[in-house]
Amino acid sequence: MSRMFGTLLDTGSSQFVLTSMRPVTWEDYRRYVAEKGYVEVEDVRIEIGKPHKINSYSPPASYNLEATTVWSFPDRGDWATHSGDYRGNWSPYVPRNLILKYTKPGELVLDQMVGSGTTLVEATLLGRNAIGVDINYEACILTLDRLNFEFHPLDEQQEPVIKVYHGDAAKLNIIEDESVDLIATHPPYWNIIPYSRKRPEGDLSAYRKLEDYLGKMMQIARESYRVLKPGRYCAILIGDTRKHKHYVPISTYVMLKFLQAGFVLAEDIIKLQHKMKTTREKWSGKNFEQYGFHKIAHEHLYIFRKPENEEERGRLSLSGWLTQI
Repeated sequence: MSRMFGTLLDTGSSQFVLTSMRPVTWEDYRRYVAEKGYVEVEDVRIEIGKPHKINSYSPPASYNLEATTVWSFPDRGDWATHSGDYRGNWSPYVPRNLILKYTKPGELVLDQMVGSGTTLVEATLLGRNAIGVDINYEACILTLDRLNFEFHPLDEQQEPVIKVYHGDAAKLNIIEDESVDLIATHPPYWNIIPYSRKRPEGDLSAYRKLEDYLGKMMQIARESYRVLKPGRYCAILIGDTRKHKHYVPISTYVMLKFLQAGFVLAEDIIKLQHKMKTTREKWSGKNFEQYGFHKIAHEHLYIFRKPENEEERGRLSLSGWLTQI
């Protein structure tokens, strides 16, 4: 348990509880590489340990930031160290849009379910300070691996400070109240993709019951509200699934949890999906007409805002909208 930063449960299993955030350092990274040399998510093994040679630090020059509430990235983006080899990670176009629209250089970005580090790579390239947290230790190691490249900002004073922590998104004990300028994160869509083999308690991808998953999301929403500055934004990319051939609107349930935590909804962006690995594998070669439903090909990017004060919160809440003429 020397690098798991948690406490074993008395259950006879390998499950453990993360009690606090702990930094994952470059020394930890080098030790892990020397011992293992790869990380593994579900059935995918990703080799790590070598500095990355970068061909491009930004998307094509022809790319313009998104201007509508429908985002589509057929080419998911492969500049810097971005790659689609980590199941379920988001396109770098998403955090790039969010960071450029909602922050200024030198401000602080938080991704408390950092996965393979896409958000932190973009924060580095765009001169923003960033904190990445993940309940899966191997995700923290992979994030450091993706940050293992040379980058020299034009303005040395804007060289960002990037920190990675092994921790629980619902227990951000090291992060002070109202200290974060933007939250940009991409949580697991319930248990569609199992991210952690060791099953730390609180891993969103390990919950069998939707009720438990949503209970954890409520804790995460409240903690997000605590650390975010008033008037700033919290962006969550979340998708839906099917159970027993019927639609389960996970995204709607998650949205309601963040509203209950005190956020107001600034934007609901539809992000189109172009590579749906789980759906493709499960239904390959089958006639969808006989099942009477459609393949899910979109996600919701909810952009919440923390109100400046209680008066604004009341005015922009559901009850507030209902009373306005």
